[in-house]
Amino acid sequence: MLKMAYSVRANIPLRCKWAGTTRCFLTSERLPTALQRTNFQRSSCSDCIGLRLVSNKGRKITDMSVLQEISSNVRNMKQLENSVLARRTTQIKEELRQGVRKSYKEVIDVSWGDPHKAGVKPLSFVRQVLAACLYPQLMDGDKLMVDVRQRAQRLLRACTGGSVGSYSATAGIPEIVQRVSEFIMRRDGGVPSHPENIYICPGSQWALTNILTVLVNPEASPRIGVLTPVPCHSTTVLSLTALGAVVVPYYLREESGWALEVEELQRALDSAKGVCNPLALYVINPGNPAGYVQSRKSVQEVIRFAAEKRLFLLADEVYQECVYREKTEFVSYKRALAEMGLPLSDRVELASFHTASKSLMGECGLRGGYVELVNLDPAVMKHVNSLFSTNACAPVLGQIALDVMMNPPQPGDPSYHLYMKETQHIRTSVAENVKRVDEVINSLPGFSCQLVEGGAFAFPRLFLPPKATKRAEEAGMQPDTFYCLRLLEEAGVLLSPGTDYGQKEGTYHIR
Repeated sequence: MLKMAYSVRANIPLRCKWAGTTRCFLTSERLPTALQRTNFQRSSCSDCIGLRLVSNKGRKITDMSVLQEISSNVRNMKQLENSVLARRTTQIKEELRQGVRKSYKEVIDVSWGDPHKAGVKPLSFVRQVLAACLYPQLMDGDKLMVDVRQRAQRLLRACTGGSVGSYSATAGIPEIVQRVSEFIMRRDGGVPSHPENIYICPGSQWALTNILTVLVNPEASPRIGVLTPVPCHSTTVLSLTALGAVVVPYYLREESGWALEVEELQRALDSAKGVCNPLALYVINPGNPAGYVQSRKSVQEVIRFAAEKRLFLLADEVYQECVYREKTEFVSYKRALAEMGLPLSDRVELASFHTASKSLMGECGLRGGYVELVNLDPAVMKHVNSLFSTNACAPVLGQIALDVMMNPPQPGDPSYHLYMKETQHIRTSVAENVKRVDEVINSLPGFSCQLVEGGAFAFPRLFLPPKATKRAEEAGMQPDTFYCLRLLEEAGVLLSPGTDYGQKEGTYHIR
């Protein structure tokens, strides 16, 4: 917390010398009259986030540095290279708005996995159910389909007080948790799923961070390590760093379609000796940013490895609906574990994550996801429940979106035809885009892209000439960041540099 000699009024601005901005920063009631015109100024050194209280005459009144009060783990969090691109994108959009002539009229942003931002239309059934739950009077007439009204009525009956504005139970609305459990059983061919092991949460990443909080003891010596794939989406790596864990990288084999190989897991585990205590193994299937889908055999091999090394399995399976190749299927880690039988099926500890953000719905902003826990000790589950209770409950609208995702309209329902038409359009469009990516990117000189089997991204490799890497070095940037910045400036296309996701030394990628 900030240690202040005086509190500050709401409208006193913070002037940041090195960023050139003015904004309200601190609020309070009491301020001595002599200091009412005092300005706050940020240190001119961008490496220090300390604040100085400076009088109008420039006299230093008191030091209020907060740097030593910030967790060292938070300070160790690496700023993403993409932040440079994001700032420049904002500037370019403003330039275009002001009429600055460029070779393009708008910025095309394909750097984030936000379907609606990219132009995918929301599913009618989803939005109609949400609208009816938010404003029940919409159900008074016959403007909404019967199954929409019935679903909304059922969901409202499950809400405390019949309103989406009420809190729910910590783990989620019980009726929705039950239907999530039923969905998992259908997906996994009848493998039992128990509602008491499921927590609905504000997105899968929130749930993953909470489970990591249980696993990672920041005071442990040696520190806790988590085996993490390379490439890997950046938010997980940042979360691990913030919690004080050691990221133990294992490299997916790019030339084999980003294959996850047990030999590489063993190499990573060996590299951790004397550095940390590896406690968990994090896997992403289907992959992000690399669009691979693990085979059943690969999943089974990883489970055996985790069992042998006594590692907690963290299975990020949020893209499970996004599989594009005819002979490729998604097999959940839970299903594979159950099918392997005893003793593994009741011994390997597993957390599986899914979300409404990355399905065909693409409802990123509603923040609805879940985690299912398998084979955890009841004593540990008590602590998990306590931790999840600190945030009261997931947004109720996100829970409703999750319910609709798990239980879409069925044949014979009035909304079924339109729902199938809309979802099939999304599937077809994405499949065509995947095919186009494979064909176009691999036809370009200096590019190589593995076939995209699933997920939402391609992760092509760049082969940059020495002159380009030298220019990047002179600009103080990673080569792939420099490439992305040039592409943004000259073509108005925003990509993410591979360096934010991890890559083998000497290789460069874009997402």
